[in-house]
Formats: sequence, structure tokens, C-alpha cells
Amino acid sequence: MAYNEELAKRIRLALKLFPASIIKDFQEKKMFGGLAFLYRGKMTVGIIKNDLMVRVLSNKVNALLAKNYVRPMDFTNRPLKEFIYVSEQGFNTEEQLQHWIELGLEHARSKLNEK
Repeated sequence: MAYNEELAKRIRLALKLFPASIIKDFQEKKMFGGLAFLYRGKMTVGIIKNDLMVRVLSNKVNALLAKNYVRPMDFTNRPLKEFIYVSEQGFNTEEQLQHWIELGLEHARSKLNEK
């Protein structure tokens, strides 16, 4: 197993909380050796082993990296721009998980110039 399948189930359930107009534009794709959730082709969140991968707006990265359970996504041994990893203690609750998904969606929508 390259990614936490239980976390994938939790993300799928969390996505159902969004309006149907948003849900229909999500798709899953195997990426980075794990599973990614894309909104209109833009990566939002994903799973690598037991970590949550989140793409966030660049102006939010430093504040998020100040949290104990967040670190740069260094998949290639150097940080990837606008990507972070969140360890399990950062998404214990459904509310925490929803927060990360919303940040990922915010990033994707910004690249699509949506509000």
C-alpha cells in the first residue's frame, strides 16, 4: 500500500460536504507514489503513505509551516513550491481534515481564477 486507504475514505466522505457543483469537478489520480485529489485538473490534496499532501497558496505557506505537524513537501529532496505535508496528528478530526481540503481547493480555484 503506497498510501493510507483509510485516509482516502475520509477524504472522499469530506468531499461530499461540498455542493454538488464542486463535487462533480473532483477526480482521483495516482500521483507521487500515492493518491491525489484534483479539482478541475488542479491538485488540491493527496496522500503519500500516511501523510496528507496539501497544495496551498504561497502567501500561506510560512504560517502553516510554523505548525508542529506541518513540513515542506520535499519529495525530490528539496521543497516543492506551494506543497506541504501534514502528519497524522494534524488531521485527527474531520474538522481538521476539512480545513486542509478547503485550503487545497482554495489553491486550485485561484489557479483557475475562480472565487
